[in-house]
Amino acid sequence: MGSVCLDLAAKEKVVSDDSVYDHVKRRLANDPDVKGGAMEIEVKQGVVTLRGTVDTDKQKQKAEKITKKVNGVKQVINEIKLSGK
Repeated sequence: MGSVCLDLAAKEKVVSDDSVYDHVKRRLANDPDVKGGAMEIEVKQGVVTLRGTVDTDKQKQKAEKITKKVNGVKQVINEIKLSGK
């Protein structure tokens, strides 16, 4: 029975906020649509807040989608604004 508890603990490994920040920053910066290198990212206990400005709603939604896929992200608060171009 002891091994079952260890297996469950391993599956729920906690990912640090610093690690989440690094992965989100890298993925957004490397995405050809979002180009999120200048985006402000804040992570607190797995909750990621995105801030910045993009040209289209598609970019805004894609940034959120990319962020949600990062291991350790529990919630995304999307405060990205549209530039109005």
